[in-house]
Parts: sequence; C-alpha cells; structure tokens
Amino acid sequence: MAQQSTETDWVSRFADEVIAEAERRAPGKAASGASAPVIVCASGLSPSGPIHLGNLREVMTPHLVADEIRRRGHEVRHLISWDDYDRYRKVPAGVEGVDESWAEHIGKPLTSVPAPAGSAYPNWAEHFKAAMTEALAELGVEYDGISQTAQYTSGVYRDQVLHAMKHRADIDAILAQYRTKKAPAKKSQKPVDEAELEAAEGSGAASEDDGSGGSAGYFPYKPYCGQCEKDLTTVTSYDDETTELTYTCTACGFGETVRLSEFHRGKLVWKVDWPMRWAYEGVVFEPSGVDHSSPGSSFVVGGQIVREIFDGAQPIGPMYAFVGISGMAKMSSSRGGVPTPGDALQIMEAPLLRWLYARRKPNQSFKIAFDQEIQRLYDEWDKLEAKVADGSALPADAAAHSRAVRTAAGELPRTPRPLPYRTLASVADITAGHDEQTLRILGELDPANPVTSLDETRPRLDKAEHWINTQVPADQRTIVRDEPDAELLASLDDQGRESLRLLLDGLDEHWSLDGLTTLVYGVPKVQAGLAPDAKPTPELKVAQRAFFALLYHLLVGRDTGPRLPTLLLAVGADRVRKLLGG
Repeated sequence: MAQQSTETDWVSRFADEVIAEAERRAPGKAASGASAPVIVCASGLSPSGPIHLGNLREVMTPHLVADEIRRRGHEVRHLISWDDYDRYRKVPAGVEGVDESWAEHIGKPLTSVPAPAGSAYPNWAEHFKAAMTEALAELGVEYDGISQTAQYTSGVYRDQVLHAMKHRADIDAILAQYRTKKAPAKKSQKPVDEAELEAAEGSGAASEDDGSGGSAGYFPYKPYCGQCEKDLTTVTSYDDETTELTYTCTACGFGETVRLSEFHRGKLVWKVDWPMRWAYEGVVFEPSGVDHSSPGSSFVVGGQIVREIFDGAQPIGPMYAFVGISGMAKMSSSRGGVPTPGDALQIMEAPLLRWLYARRKPNQSFKIAFDQEIQRLYDEWDKLEAKVADGSALPADAAAHSRAVRTAAGELPRTPRPLPYRTLASVADITAGHDEQTLRILGELDPANPVTSLDETRPRLDKAEHWINTQVPADQRTIVRDEPDAELLASLDDQGRESLRLLLDGLDEHWSLDGLTTLVYGVPKVQAGLAPDAKPTPELKVAQRAFFALLYHLLVGRDTGPRLPTLLLAVGADRVRKLLGG
C-alpha cells in the first residue's frame, strides 16, 4: 500500500527529478564548497483576457513542486513570466467594459491596449494580471513575477536577440524539420456547463507564427511598428555587422531602418522566445499544456533550439491535462462564462482549491464544482481532514492535504470551526444572510458546544453564502411558508397526522442537529413498530421518503429542500409547530 501511495505522490517524484537535474547541470559545486545554484521552476501566463482555472494549472504545478523543493531546504525560485508583450489577438466575448471598438488594437502589445472601460489599471495586461495576482496571494503562491514588456523594452534580452538574428539560418533549418508535420486537430470546447478549460495559452501564444514566410528570408524577430504599434510588420533586410534592420508595416504603411543593438520595440517569435528564456533564466522545471507538447509544437521544437542555438538545456516539462468545470449556469456574463481563480475563491476556501490541483497528477483531468457537487467535495475534504487528524490517511492523501493547507512559508488561514459546507449553505439559503438568525441556528446545531460568534465559522460561512447567492438558481432557493397549508393538513389521514404529532412531541427533547436527525428518521420507524435506531428496510425507506416529502410540502411548498434537520433548526421550533398544525 505504501509503495502505491508513493507512486501517486507526483509532487515528490518531480521534486526528486528536478533536484537531480539541477545537480547534474552544476556538478561538483556541493563538493567544492560552492553555494548550490538556485533551482528555477517557471510558469508563463498571458494576460490576454480573464486568466481562468485551466491557466491556474500552469502555476499550481510548478508552485507545488517548487514548494516541496523549498521544504527540503534547497533555494528555489518560482518564476512567473507575464507574457504581456504578446500581441493582442482578439476581443474576448463577454468582458464588461469592452466592445468591438477594441478590435482596432489587435496586433499591439497587450501593455499598449487600453484597459476595459472603468478599470483602475493603466492597460489591458495590468487589468487582467491584477485579478490573478490577488488570487495567487490568497492561495499562498510565492513567486517572482517578470513582465516581458519590461524585459524586452529595457534591452535585457539585447544579446539574445542579436544572437538569434545572427543564427537565423540555423533556427530556420531547425524549424523546417517540423513545418511539414501536421498539427493535431484542436480540441473543441464543450458547452460552459461541462467546460474543459484548456490552458493552451499558459506559456505565451501557442499558435503564433515562427517568423517564416518573408520574401527577404527568415527572421526570428518581429518589430512592433513605430507608428501604429502593431506587429503587422515585415523585416525586409538585416545587416549582421551593423545590426541595421529595415522593416515595413502592412497595417499603416510606415517603415524605418533601426539599429537592433539599440532598438527594443519588438520581440523574438514565440518558438524562439521560449527556449531563449529557458537558457537565460536557467529553467529546470516548466510544465506545458497539451498543444505545446504535440509534434512540431513549441515545447518540442524549443528543446532543439535551446540546445543548438542558445547552448542551454530544456526543462523537465510535464504535459498537463484539462481542468473541467461543473455547473456554471449562474456565472455572471461579464466573465464571458469563463471562471477564474478569483471566482472559485469566492465560493471555496484556498486550501480546498489547492487540494484539487495537488491530489491529481498533471496529466489527469479533473473538475472544479460550481454546482451542488461542491457540497460533496467539501464532505470529502472534511473526511480527509478527520483522517489526517487521527493518523489514518494514506501517505499520498496526507501529502496532498499537507500541500493544500500549508506551504514552506507556513499555514494558510483556515476556518476555526469548519462546520459542514452543506449545512452552512442551507442556513445561508433559509436566512438570506441574516446574521442574527444565522447565529441562532448555528448555535443550536450542537447545544453542548454552541457556536458563539459567526467569526468562528468564517471564511467558510461567507463562501457558502456567496455560493447560494450566485450559483443556485432562484427556483431552487428555499422560501419557508408564511402560513400553514390548511388544505394539505386537512387532507391527511390518521397515519399522516400521527407522524406530525410524533415529530412535534419530540422537538424539544431532540433540538440539535444530531437529535433532529434521529427524530426525523425515527418517526416512520416508531410508526412501523420498530425502535428508533432500527436498521431501515426497503419498505421503511419508502415510508421515510413519503414522510420527508410531507414535511417539505408543509414547510417550503416543494418536494425537496435542504436537509430536514438543518431546515427544522433554521425555521425554529415555534414556527415549525405553526406550519405543521401543532
């Protein structure tokens, strides 16, 4: 069993590989007494629109590995490259404050595109980076952020750009080996309710051209136009000695000759840019989405370019699978139907979201629940917490839990008294967020150990309340009746009236969550002549379902609703008696 668990602890396995690779790259340093090199793990994010939960896998995979390496006492750097010098490709649908007029900016760097109307940020890239930055802070992700706009425009990559241009024929020859290979058909997106969020744009832009096609030959560098700022430019000549480069713009007709040794308004094409950065930063570990890992794609081609052109090494780069979403029916249209880490953190605590990424290997897909499934996920999480507390959790499960609740820097904030999510959601549903009512109900869940302040149940209570308010359709919300259903009460037979009498007679004695659970399940047993703790038979289950349906109809006018013990506590004993004809 232990061996199987070790095999499934993917984070530890990758940490072993990364440490070994870092030592292979710098042999003898430890023996000579020199300080060990900093181990670099990397992610790339393009702030071209809302950065979604699929893109988060691009960050969480290296974060978890880097954090494990850090826990082992090694110096590690998790680098996040903000690919904000990428071209603006299209106007994303459904983003608030954006209309089709933004199409005029297509081709400009993301940092040169205006932010959505009403934004507090200076440009498009900063607007979308901000939400991700906030989410990463809540998730406890420690990283070094690098703006590729700043890197390129300040001349940091000057030598690398000149080197690539000098070796453009060699780069072209490498790329030519792959150009005839047919790329796999792109996976179509499913409807939002079953959306698989492809993290394809995680590292740069996978579909960007490789610089070929110009009549003057191959050039791996693309200038942004000095007049319209767009990258719809064509390099017409380049002199290796003087570094003089001439280009023309097909968008506005502008053209100029510049010295590339002094000109910093452009960038290497993606399939050259990525391996250049691997060599420049000494990246040892960087995952990539499926489109980057197919034959002829960026990661595969980059491995050859980084070795043969930049004298570097390709990082260990696992492919990661899709992240699915269940239940996005109520997601605000301003999000374009694409949920972000910030959206998820409004309805679930950071440790739970971290756990979803930590417990699955990168090549395994999984779903993040915005529908009723979130209640089951929380139940599963709470069971794991209990097993970890009593020492019965399997090693791999305990490891995933540890990575979810803490980093090398310390514990993440947690709810002091984590009551069941489904209970909190039901209470928030019934009380419509009324604090005084909520505290009364939560205080009565366990009279022997009552909740005395809502702060004990936060932030989980706030997450459950937000889920109820934003993700549960209005026709599924719970509205307690104001007046008894006189017609239904009058129509009951003797058995129906007896069942209500037994429930009402036991309310005071059983007024707690556990007590009311025993009571509502026990009434049909007593009516059948059985003990309240008797095991249910198939016939008894039918009687219980009929009894529960009667209570739901009398209390909320529907066949179903929140769990009855929680509902009874929320309604309150006096009102229950009124509605049940007591």
